[in-house]
Amino acid sequence: MPTSKDFSSIPLLDYSLLASPDTRQQFIDQLRHALINVGFLYLSNHTVSNDIVSSVIDYIPQLFSLPQEAKEKIRMANSEHFLGYSKLGAELTKGAVDYREQFDFATRHTSRWKEGDPDYYRLWGQPQWPDEDLIPGFHKSFETYLDQVQDLSYKFSSLISEALGLGPNGLNKFYDEGPLMQHRAKIVKYPIPPAGNGDQGVGPHYDAGFSTFLLQASDHRGLQVQNLAGEWIDAPPIPGTFVINFGKALEFVTEGLARATSHRVLSPKGDSPRYSVPFFQNISLTIRLTEEVLEFPPEILKLRDSRGTVASTDSVNFSEFNKEPSGRVNLIGRIKSHPDVGEIHYPKLFKEIFPSGFSGKGSAY
Repeated sequence: MPTSKDFSSIPLLDYSLLASPDTRQQFIDQLRHALINVGFLYLSNHTVSNDIVSSVIDYIPQLFSLPQEAKEKIRMANSEHFLGYSKLGAELTKGAVDYREQFDFATRHTSRWKEGDPDYYRLWGQPQWPDEDLIPGFHKSFETYLDQVQDLSYKFSSLISEALGLGPNGLNKFYDEGPLMQHRAKIVKYPIPPAGNGDQGVGPHYDAGFSTFLLQASDHRGLQVQNLAGEWIDAPPIPGTFVINFGKALEFVTEGLARATSHRVLSPKGDSPRYSVPFFQNISLTIRLTEEVLEFPPEILKLRDSRGTVASTDSVNFSEFNKEPSGRVNLIGRIKSHPDVGEIHYPKLFKEIFPSGFSGKGSAY
């Protein structure tokens, strides 16, 4: 049975409340509740331009309609940064195929890796973009979108810190200076599955980092969130909003105050595909979460303790945060998700993860 703190819907927070001293605390209180008790929220009236969002949404069907040879030209296997195109059904979660096609992009970044550096420095670098003449203006539009979501993500991190009683700068140490940081995004197509194929768009999972900003770019339902009792709660698209959820890294460093909540995507019904654009905010590649101790006010810790316990889920947990730098945790996750890319670009670590080799598809977190 649900606990008294359990949820049956995803809260909607209005970012414009922050503009007035009279309503700012209301937003912070709502954010604290979402962080501790839900792990998900909708954000309306945010700072990302409506025109840029509309432009990105308009480009998405064109992106997936590119000739297959143009997609394969920028396939992920080309990239040591795990950026590029992944064909339909290339990943699994919990042993079942994730029925989606996707492009992985990232914010502007020049790799800092040099000979002798840890391999995980190579994880961040230049994205692969489709040929400009095939989809004119897409590169500029989507890069502008990424810039604006990146800016929002840093502002939101400060608000998270404030909501948890750490002050506005309490999480700053988890990020490097701007040129050393990179954040990832996907553009995802969930096609209508063939009869008998099941309904797994992507299976139950947690996200790895601090925060994810999801643009639901079509009006299809499909995203579901697991509450404390293990029930699946719908998170349908709301125009003009992001869906924001919190990842395992934030849960780890906040001693469970912030909830990383299990979620999944069901394949669409009807006659058109579902599109979505998740933006994954990263933390420093070199940070070791076990070495960073945060001091929370007792009244905030009491809110966690009164929440209740989370029912067992089918989602994969991130166990490496207790012993590895963040960059290596993420590199391990990328190789598990895309072993074909890992075998090409990180053969030594690939053999550690798959000592007997690997055949088949990646197993996504």
